[in-house]
Amino acid sequence: MPAKAGDRHRQGQSGPSGGKAVPPRPAKAVSKKREEDVSTEVGEGVDEWAAAKTLVKPPDQLELTEAELKEEFTRILTADNPHAPQNIVRYSFKERAYKPISCVDQMAIHFSLNGNMILKDSDEGRRQSIRLSTAAGKAPVETSAVISEETEIKDEESTGDTQAAGEEEAEGSGTAEVAEAAEAEEAPLPRVKEQKLANQFNFTERASRTLNNPMRERACQSEPTPCKNFSATANQWEIYDAYVEELQKIERSKEKEKTKAQTAKREEEEKKKGRKLTSLESQSDDITKISKAAKIMERMVNQNTFDDIAQDFKYFEDASDEYRDQQGTLLPLWKFQYDKTKRLAVTAISWNPKYKDLFAVGYGSYDFMKQGQGMLLLYTMKNPSFPEYVFSSDSGIMCLDFHSNHPYLVAVGFYDGNVAIYNLKKAASQPSYKSSAKSGKHTEPVWQVKWQKDDMDNNLNFFSISSDGRIVSWTLVKNELVHTDVIKLSVEGTTMHGPEGLQLQTLGCGTSFDFHKKIDYLFLVGTEEGKIYKCSKYYSSQFLDVFEAHHMAVDSVSWNPYHLKVFISCSSDWTVKIWDHTIKTPMFIYDLNSAVGDVAWSPYSSTVFAAVTIDGKAHVFDLSVNKYKALCTQLVVAKKKNKITHIQFNPVYPVIIIGDERGHVTSLKLSPNLRRMPKEKKGQEVKKGPEVEIAKLDKLLNLVREPESRAGK
Repeated sequence: MPAKAGDRHRQGQSGPSGGKAVPPRPAKAVSKKREEDVSTEVGEGVDEWAAAKTLVKPPDQLELTEAELKEEFTRILTADNPHAPQNIVRYSFKERAYKPISCVDQMAIHFSLNGNMILKDSDEGRRQSIRLSTAAGKAPVETSAVISEETEIKDEESTGDTQAAGEEEAEGSGTAEVAEAAEAEEAPLPRVKEQKLANQFNFTERASRTLNNPMRERACQSEPTPCKNFSATANQWEIYDAYVEELQKIERSKEKEKTKAQTAKREEEEKKKGRKLTSLESQSDDITKISKAAKIMERMVNQNTFDDIAQDFKYFEDASDEYRDQQGTLLPLWKFQYDKTKRLAVTAISWNPKYKDLFAVGYGSYDFMKQGQGMLLLYTMKNPSFPEYVFSSDSGIMCLDFHSNHPYLVAVGFYDGNVAIYNLKKAASQPSYKSSAKSGKHTEPVWQVKWQKDDMDNNLNFFSISSDGRIVSWTLVKNELVHTDVIKLSVEGTTMHGPEGLQLQTLGCGTSFDFHKKIDYLFLVGTEEGKIYKCSKYYSSQFLDVFEAHHMAVDSVSWNPYHLKVFISCSSDWTVKIWDHTIKTPMFIYDLNSAVGDVAWSPYSSTVFAAVTIDGKAHVFDLSVNKYKALCTQLVVAKKKNKITHIQFNPVYPVIIIGDERGHVTSLKLSPNLRRMPKEKKGQEVKKGPEVEIAKLDKLLNLVREPESRAGK
C-alpha cells in the first residue's frame, strides 16, 4: 500500500545505517528534531553575521575626548501637536462674550480602522456562538471524506518521491512489515477541526470624558419681612355699616357726576393760570390710604437697605479722634439725588424748624446762559431714596426759607424776580401765592428771602433782596402779596449825568442779608461790590454803617446765634471774616485758597462754623480750640467740574448737609473733635446755656480787640 511505503521511507531516513529493525518513533519526537535542526542552522548564520560585522568610521569624523563622550544631552519630547492651533476663540453663553480656549486637542490621527469584534457576553455574541456550534455538529461527515482524500494525495506524492529509496530498503526485515500492517489496520479516527471564533479577545469599552465648565452658584437671602398678626370679628352690625358706607360712596359719586359740568369751566380757568391738580386731589379715599401705607413701607425698606448708615448716624462715634491731636473728620452718610435735577445746581438749603429730619432744597442755575426750569424738593433722612414733596417751577429757584411758627409754609425767590409761598398742607403742584409783573416784583434775580414776625394786623410777612438793589417787604393780605420797598442800595460816587441835566443814581446789587436774632429792626446786607451795610427797617434813606468787607461779591452774611454783636461773612475773594458790628475792622480773617460759596454757624456752639469752597472742600473751624486754622478740611466732592454751593447745620443732630452743582445733596456726620464740649470737673457741674457760649466767644474777642475799643466799652 502507498501508506506503508511512506512509512518505510520515514524509517529509512531516521534509522541507523545498519539493516536492523528500529521501533517506530512518535510524531512529536520527529517534530522536535526538526526544530533543533532549524535552530542550529539559524544559530550558525548569526555567528557568521556577527563575525562579518565591523565598525567603519568616516574619514572626517571628529575625535572626541572621554569627557565629551560621557556628556549627556537632555532632549524633552512632548506629546503636543505642533500643528494644533493655539488661538481658538469661542462664544461663551454663560459670560456672554468670546473667550479663548485654553485646552486644545493635541491628538493627531494617522490611521483609523473600524473593528468588527463583538463582546462574548453580549446577545449578538451568544447568537453567533450558538450558530457556529450547530454548524460544527453537521460538519464531521464532510470533514472525514475530505481528510481521506488529502491522505491519499499525500501518499501518492510520498511514493513518487521515494521510489529510489524503496529499492534499497527492500532487503529490510519482515518484522517491520508486520508492525506497519498492524499500524495501518489501527488507524485513528479522523479528528474534527474546531473552527475558531473571529473574536478571540474580550471586548473592552473605552471612553473619553469632555472637559466640563465649572458650575457657579449665586444666591442671596433676604431678611424676613416684619409680620403683624391681625384679627377681628365680623358681626351683623359691622356688615350693615359697611353696606351703608358703600351706598353713601355711590351717592357721593353720583353727585360728583352732576357737578362735573359746572366745574369744567373752573378747571379750564385754573389750567390757564397754570394750576394743575395733582394725582392726590383726584384720588379716592381708598387710594390715599394705600399711598400712606406704601410710603411707610418705602421708609421701612430704605431703613433696612441703609441699615449700616442709620447705625453710624445714631450710635457711631469715631474713637480715633483721640489720637488725631484736635483734628476731626466728616463721616459720609446718605446722598440725596433725584433724576430730574441732575442738570440743576443746588441753590438753597434750609432745615425745617419743627421736623428735624426734614429739609428743603432749591434747584436752579447760577449760569446766566443756562437758565431754565427750577425745582423745589423736600427730603427726609428717613427716606433718602426719594423726596417727600416735589414742586416744579418755570424759573430757577435761587433761595428759600421756612416759617418758624408755620413750618408748612415755604417762601421762595426765583431767578426771574418773582417770589412765592408754597403751602405743604395743600396737595397742589403750584405755589399758593405768587407775585407777578402786574402786582409787582423784582427786576433781577432774588438772592435771599427771610421770614419776619407778623405785622400789626397779624399778616404773614417776609423780606427779599435782589440784584436790582431793592430790599422788599412782602405781606400776605387777603390772599394777595403786597410789597413795599424797605431800602434801596445806592452806591456812593456813582451819580451819572443824563440828558437834559438829569442825574441818574446807580443802585448797588444785593446778594445776601440776615436779620438780627434779638433786635428786630437791625439787619445786614451783603453786596456784589464787597461792602456790607448795617441797615434798619425804620431808615429807608440811609445806612447805619458801612463795612469795607471784601474785594469781591459777598456770598453770605450771618449773625452769630449766641453773641449779639458778632457776625460772619464770606466772599469769592477766598476769605472768611468774623466781625464785631461795633468795630469796622474784622476780628478774624481766614484765607481758604479758593472762592468761598457759603458759610454757616453751628447751632450747638458759638465758636464753631463751617465753610465750603468751589474746589470741593468743606472746612470746619472751632475758635475755642484753634484760632488759626481749620480742625477739618475734607474733600467732599471728588468729581471734576463740580462745585459746592451751600452748607447747613442740622439744628439737633451732629450732621451737616452740603449741596453741589450736579444736584446732589450729601449728608455728613461731625466727628467728636468737631463738637467738643467743656469737660466735667470733679465735684463741679458743667455750665451750659447761652451765657456760657457768649462768655466763651467774648474771651476770644478780647484777645483780638484793640485797647481803645476795650476802653470804649
